[in-house]
Amino acid sequence: MPILSSPPAPDQPDHDVLATATFGGGCFWCLEAIFCRLRGVVSVESGYSGGHSPHPDYAEVCTGDSGHAEVVRIRFAPQQISYGDLLDVFFAIHDPTTPDRQGNDIGSQYRSLILTHSAAQAACARQTIARLTAEQQFSAPIVTRIEVATTFHPAEADHQNYYANNPHQAYCLAVIAPKLVKFLRQFADRLK
Repeated sequence: MPILSSPPAPDQPDHDVLATATFGGGCFWCLEAIFCRLRGVVSVESGYSGGHSPHPDYAEVCTGDSGHAEVVRIRFAPQQISYGDLLDVFFAIHDPTTPDRQGNDIGSQYRSLILTHSAAQAACARQTIARLTAEQQFSAPIVTRIEVATTFHPAEADHQNYYANNPHQAYCLAVIAPKLVKFLRQFADRLK
């Protein structure tokens, strides 16, 4: 798993425990490019989850036949960033109102998905959706699925750190870069 941040500061206690969050919100390249920039996020790994194929690969997942979603697995320090903060970023960087679609990326592999690792995460996700709905943050109902995390299959090496390694690729320029600009403006106070 690639480490995307510097080692803990010397004054940080050694007993800090890391937690895991797993989200699907369109192409995992977009999510990884954003979450790796947050203070308190130790690593972000692109992968596949939620399907029936025992050994999914990118080509199979792209067909939509494996049932998997493109997701990112985030390891974070709850002492520095809360799960609720990660959810706020998640809902700000994708459209949670379009089933099986993010922009021109269409198919069940691009569904809006929160895979929870505890009952507390599930409760926080439900509360966040209820709050965003009450605040009318979106013009259509939120269709994000909340499911218990199952097997995570890491994506192939060329999909890890994709934006960092391919910033001039057409998809990166047309889709990821504008999302990143919006994120950097909106969450400047939470950056590494």
